[in-house]
Amino acid sequence: MRRSLLGRVWPGATAVVLFIGLVFPVYWMFATAFKQNNDVISEVPVWFPTNPTFEHFSKAMNADGFWTLVGNSFTVTVLAVVFSLLIGVSASFAIARMRFKGRKSTILIMMMAQMAPWEVMVIAVYLVVRDADLLNSLVPLTAFYTIMVLPFTILTLRGFIAAVPKELEESAMVDGCTRRQAFVKVVFPLLAPGLMSTSLFGFITAWNEFPLVLILSKDPSAQTLPVWLTGFRTTFGDDWGATMAASSLFAVPILLVFLILQRKAVSGLTSGAVKG
Repeated sequence: MRRSLLGRVWPGATAVVLFIGLVFPVYWMFATAFKQNNDVISEVPVWFPTNPTFEHFSKAMNADGFWTLVGNSFTVTVLAVVFSLLIGVSASFAIARMRFKGRKSTILIMMMAQMAPWEVMVIAVYLVVRDADLLNSLVPLTAFYTIMVLPFTILTLRGFIAAVPKELEESAMVDGCTRRQAFVKVVFPLLAPGLMSTSLFGFITAWNEFPLVLILSKDPSAQTLPVWLTGFRTTFGDDWGATMAASSLFAVPILLVFLILQRKAVSGLTSGAVKG
């Protein structure tokens, strides 16, 4: 009886503890951003903002170069997602539908590229960008972010395309569609969950990426928000309220994108893994 009760209780209790451990730092970040300065530095923890203020957010948004870096981050992130989808859809269709020499090797190489830590290539990337005279530019950042998320995009979309019966395309082609038209009208609408999951992955990866920006862009006007955030404390000294406000502003776009795409993205992550 006791074992049966314990077996029912401990999974839920473990999930609650993990949930609190993961969510509490995020809550504390947002709560601190709204606290008065006295509550922020109080020796006794103030769990809830008793008198919320937007002063810290004003300091963060009025900091030098903030809006320029926001524009940089959105530019490289959105372009990386768009380019990875454009290339990934075509490549995944070729891998899923066509049989060519080296197909399995190509899939294996992409899996290895997905698992390999990109940090080990930072020096090589720097040398290539330096020799091309593209340091302090958003162009190499966009290109390498696209390359970083491309293997995941191709492998995920490949699973969705492989799950669509070929007969649907063949029927459309019999009715007069070209192969491209059959793909656009029949297959592409069924890729929505995969497109959502890959877009979410690409957005999070590019938005949070730090080492490449730090090495390739020494000019503050060509950097992105993660690098700016690391030096934000220096700007305001020990103003933890402003630091937490800046961190909250950095996290908000990811939270919004996740909330918008999460339903389709979750089904995409599970449905895209099929044998093909």
